Amino acid sequence: MNYNSNPIVPVLAAIILNHDGSVLLAQRRPDKTNPLKWEFPGGKLKVKESPEYCLTREIEEELGLKIAVRQLFSAVNYSYPHENILLLAYFAELMTGSLRLSDHKEIRWVPIEKLVNYELSPADIPIVEKLVENFKGSYPSLFSL
Repeated sequence: MNYNSNPIVPVLAAIILNHDGSVLLAQRRPDKTNPLKWEFPGGKLKVKESPEYCLTREIEEELGLKIAVRQLFSAVNYSYPHENILLLAYFAELMTGSLRLSDHKEIRWVPIEKLVNYELSPADIPIVEKLVENFKGSYPSLFSL
């Protein structure tokens, strides 16, 4: 891990669960940082914003979907060459909406055990590893979050 002197930027990620236990994975556009890498959708926390509001806003802006944010699952501190981030991954439930892509090239519903087959953004890798470890052979229930 490379460390730089930039301040830590809080970034939120939504682990959006489908009824079959798969999660929504999004591929970054080629013109963005970490081009064509896969990630959990989300975005940067703005001043005076709660994590729940940030995730709700970002998912609606980027994907046209309304979600209900559930519990925090994982926190990852990662230093990219251009910035240090604290990535907070929350479980979320898909409520409504019509999917549209604005910040991503593609999205897929992926079973948890198959997440490791994707070329992930580096900060998302520890989250995927924890998901696979915690839910191997099962999947998180929205009712238990």
